[in-house]
Amino acid sequence: MIVAVFIVTFLEIHPFQDGNGRLSRILTTLLLLQAGYAYVPYSSLESVIEQSKEAYYLALRQTQQSLLSEAPNWQPWLLFFMRALQQQKRRLAAKVDREKGALATLPELAVRILDYVRDHGRVTTRDMVREFGASPNTL
Repeated sequence: MIVAVFIVTFLEIHPFQDGNGRLSRILTTLLLLQAGYAYVPYSSLESVIEQSKEAYYLALRQTQQSLLSEAPNWQPWLLFFMRALQQQKRRLAAKVDREKGALATLPELAVRILDYVRDHGRVTTRDMVREFGASPNTL
C-alpha cells in the first residue's frame, strides 16, 4: 500500500512537464521489487493499466481531488492499484502455464539439454555433443 500511496502522490505533484505516467510505472516496478514482489518484471503492469485507462484515470482523479483534505479518500486508487497488481499476477500465471504446456511437447533431447543448461549455465555445441552424443546438426 505504501507503493500505491507514493505513486498517487507523485502523480499529484506532477514534477515533470512530460513523462510522469511512464516514470511512475517504472518507479512502481522498482519499489515493488524492493518490497519483495519478485514476479513484477516478468509481466507488464503498463499493459494492464493501458487496458483499463478509464478506470486508471478515474481512480487517480478521485483520490487526488481529496489529497489536500483532512481525510484523503485513498480507496479508489488503492482498489485500482491492487486490482491492477492482481491482474498482472494472473497474466503471469497464465504465461507460466502456457510455457509449461510448451515444455511438455518438447522432444526428450531438448528437455535434457534444457536441464543441462539450467545446471551448468552457458554451454557450447561441443559440450552438448560430448554430453549427449548427438550430432551438431541435430543439436
